[in-house]
Amino acid sequence: MTAGNAAAERPLRLGTRASALATTQSGHVAALITERTGRAVELVEVTTHGDVNRAPLASIGGTGVFVSALRDALLDGEVDLAVHSLKDLPTGPAAGIALAAVPPREDPRDVVVARDGLTLGELPVGSRVGTGSPRRAAQLAALGLGLEIVAIRGNVDTRIGKIAAGEVDAVLLARAGLARLGRDAEVSETIDPFQMLPAPGQGALAVECRAADAELVELIGVLDDPATRAAVTAERAVLATLEAGCSAPVGALAEVVEGDDGEELWLRAVVLSVDGALSIRMSATGSPGDAHGVGSRLGQEMLADGAADLMEGPQPEGPDRVREQHA
Repeated sequence: MTAGNAAAERPLRLGTRASALATTQSGHVAALITERTGRAVELVEVTTHGDVNRAPLASIGGTGVFVSALRDALLDGEVDLAVHSLKDLPTGPAAGIALAAVPPREDPRDVVVARDGLTLGELPVGSRVGTGSPRRAAQLAALGLGLEIVAIRGNVDTRIGKIAAGEVDAVLLARAGLARLGRDAEVSETIDPFQMLPAPGQGALAVECRAADAELVELIGVLDDPATRAAVTAERAVLATLEAGCSAPVGALAEVVEGDDGEELWLRAVVLSVDGALSIRMSATGSPGDAHGVGSRLGQEMLADGAADLMEGPQPEGPDRVREQHA
């Protein structure tokens, strides 16, 4: 066997965070790779800054803190590919890194896990609801249910454990994570996106490789789901556009549907003030092949309508403002 053949047949080293959810997601991707390509895969755990620093994400660099160590391991040759929750990926390009595949998406919606199986509407006024997401907190506040929002961090066990400990009455989580962990039965309520739009890319996974490793990029490409990639591309384009002039909470959800003239991309997005008092909601449609353009244009429309004004800081007095348009 030649050196080249030996390299081709050795197990692929897949970098992953060490949490139960991350290793479960990475194990799912590893199984897909073996099933579709015949290549063996071994998981390599990588500790990220976001795993060891328990401060609020916004204060330590946002969700990108979960990504940088994995990308460094890729570029240093310590692993051959890495799996991320796609919503954790910064929207800007990463030098030397290729997004080789976006597998089929899990349910992107948010859920409630609450004491006694209560829904949001059944929780008494003043109940404590835990979340580490400004996006979820703002949209929950906007519902006007009189619930107290408590900032929390930690893995799924830690967050749900705060209910049993009496620290909170409920927590908000991504349904996809619970589904992948086989913990769907703990969900009290799945929140309709009309009430709470998910984070851009929520429920989807990202498989990254070194851009220079063309053979591996092509090999992993068999995992890619075009509809999922189009949807998350549009959602992330909204976020990328808004980041230029807005640090407010952002939610977005796109899907590819069958229209009269073939496939269509439907996209909804919301930008909120941190306290949820103000929001701008818009939607757009277009071709899946122009997913980035659909998202970018919608983001520009939202900026033009005042999204850039929804920054952290004191909120104006007076009635709540909600703008709804179809772009």
